[in-house]
Amino acid sequence: MSIIYKTQKEIDSIKESAEILGKVHGEIAKRIKVGTKTKDLDTFAEKFIKEHGALPSFLNYNGFPFSLCISVNEVVVHGLPSDYELKDGDIISVDCGVFYKGYHADSAYTYPVGNVKPEVLQLLKATKESLYKGIEQVKPNGRLGDVGSAIQKHVEKFGYSVVRELVGHGIGQDLHEEPIVQNYGKRGEGKKLQNGIVIAIEPMINMGKKEIEKMVDDHGIRTVDKKPSAHFEHTVALINNKPEILTTFKYIEEVFPNF
Repeated sequence: MSIIYKTQKEIDSIKESAEILGKVHGEIAKRIKVGTKTKDLDTFAEKFIKEHGALPSFLNYNGFPFSLCISVNEVVVHGLPSDYELKDGDIISVDCGVFYKGYHADSAYTYPVGNVKPEVLQLLKATKESLYKGIEQVKPNGRLGDVGSAIQKHVEKFGYSVVRELVGHGIGQDLHEEPIVQNYGKRGEGKKLQNGIVIAIEPMINMGKKEIEKMVDDHGIRTVDKKPSAHFEHTVALINNKPEILTTFKYIEEVFPNF
């Protein structure tokens, strides 16, 4: 399959989805507290998205039974909401997608719960920084390898590892489109970036080894060494020869201003 380049009108539609998505993330952020059940976050998110005239992108996607992927501590991605109650010192990745007026937006954020160890907070900080390092490489005639290389170089400075099997993706009328967006690679390699491309960039970074395994629920993916993993994601477009972040962490950062 080939990359589907978007018009300005289509990108504006993705922005509308992204605004709803940003707001639901902000409301979830208010609920990230010790004792919160992860399934309650999912129930809230589904209701919020539908009340705004949109649909959760993930619900029933390839059989996924929830609106949020909720991944705690060593779970990298695709964790299932459950009766698990958040504990002091946990980290929780919340990945959410919104479908509105025919277009998807996708973003993820990893939250600290209560008093998180400094070395784990550093993992979150470096992973979030790596996302923006990758976004900076979204330039005309650049390559996808430039994006992955920037992410990889940043996190490996801290001794962290990049998950190889899980990737970002193109996005638009379908949740997952071409191209695949790896979080590692070499500059100058990969598909060329051109105006109109819209991609979800989502570094998934492990504190320990890069190896992962599927959990018994057949959805969640966790680190083999059980060390923490962090995940941040934005939907990004290349418009007028520069990257534009379509999703937003603005509402999250109103709740978590120091992170």
